[in-house]
Amino acid sequence: MTQEKVEEFDEFDGKIPVMDKRRFNADGSRNAEGEAAAAKPAEAVKSAAEIALEAQLKAETERREAAEAKLVGVQAKFEEAKAAIELETQEMRDRLKKTLEAKATQAQFDFLTTLLPVLDNLDLAIQSSQTDPSVEHLRDGVIGTARSFEQALASVGVEAVPSVGVAFDPEVHEAVDMVEVEPEDDGKVVTEYVRGYKFNGKLLRPARVQVGKGA
Repeated sequence: MTQEKVEEFDEFDGKIPVMDKRRFNADGSRNAEGEAAAAKPAEAVKSAAEIALEAQLKAETERREAAEAKLVGVQAKFEEAKAAIELETQEMRDRLKKTLEAKATQAQFDFLTTLLPVLDNLDLAIQSSQTDPSVEHLRDGVIGTARSFEQALASVGVEAVPSVGVAFDPEVHEAVDMVEVEPEDDGKVVTEYVRGYKFNGKLLRPARVQVGKGA
């Protein structure tokens, strides 16, 4: 019996078990507090390596969060700068559009101003023909009107295409018919039926001409 008591004592590792009445019922069974205490695991002791890893993880997390916050700030600044540039570009387009429209309107105004003298000359020719039946005077009036109209066209960049006496050029001439000429005039424009015009170097319409063909 003494041996059994020694073994029982050794089972508790040298500690005498004491029943905590707060955790046991009157019949010796565990109550709710005792069950919770029995189920609660013992807190694990962290090693130095685990503590170092946790500290490293925390530092890395903080660096990542700081980098993400910085990226968000940079993105916000980029969007702000982009919006400002788009607004400035749109304002520049609007100013350029208004400037071009103003120039176009001014160009039309100037061209119409140059045409008014042509209309004045036509009116004078009509009035003269009513009081002066001379064909020569009427002819001079019409010629003067045509010259003033040519000057008005020249003031806006319109120029006549050279025809009679020059070599036929399919780029600016349209051959209506051909006529026999001396060999030295072969391939040259002999007669101009309808005058051609260019505007700032671009062909408005070709000149309709008669071309010479060497006999």
